[in-house]
Amino acid sequence: MIKAIIVDDEMKSQSSLFKLLERFCPDVEVIGFACNVQTAVELINLEKPELVFLDISMPDGDGFEVLEQVNSRDFEVIFTTAYNEYALKAIQFSALHYLLKPVNYTELKEAVERFKNSKKDINLEEKFKVLYDSLKNEHKKIILPTTNGLRMVELNNIIRCEANGSYTDFFLEEREDLMVSKPLANFMDILPEHLFCRVHSKHLVNLNFVDQYIKGRGGRIILNDGKEIEVSEGKKKEFLERLKQLAHSLPDKK
Repeated sequence: MIKAIIVDDEMKSQSSLFKLLERFCPDVEVIGFACNVQTAVELINLEKPELVFLDISMPDGDGFEVLEQVNSRDFEVIFTTAYNEYALKAIQFSALHYLLKPVNYTELKEAVERFKNSKKDINLEEKFKVLYDSLKNEHKKIILPTTNGLRMVELNNIIRCEANGSYTDFFLEEREDLMVSKPLANFMDILPEHLFCRVHSKHLVNLNFVDQYIKGRGGRIILNDGKEIEVSEGKKKEFLERLKQLAHSLPDKK
């Protein structure tokens, strides 16, 4: 049995999640409930759960404060939250799990299944470090779910991303590439806009790796690794504006 704790300031939400777990996830045993940061920290320290369903917003703080204050963070987290674009982007960067309220039973089952399959992946401390950096808008690294498990990658090493059906191919420096088990649209939403630009329905490029732009209806980009990428006509204007903004933000060479 997986020992779990539910942290949520709304009793209705606690009860609803408990009933869903009881019905659809029989291998999850809920061993306690908490309704604020203080009681959550005390309960986690006492019970040492394997899994915590953690509400982001609470009266005396937020779920991230719980993670900061517990004695040991050797448990997995599934965040439960109403939609919050800023927080969700940080969670996605760190490859931590989340559920949007009201919780759907199929998504709950999938989240629990992902938890079971990822227990031996990247150290939780590493995930939390990426989470905290992302919350501070310091997007230095991203944790990617590859076909071989989770992989931590520095954003500055990503040359481009290419759609591959329901997967995304990441092309990194040193001629390395990764197949990631999420669609390109997912990364268009979360990768920093000042660094990455969608130039085509299939291509997302790191502007720092653009070596040359060749004019045309849409045009073409030649990247530092020699790869040539088509720019769609509808994305041309945005790409050129973003490239200009990046050039203006670079320090002057004296």
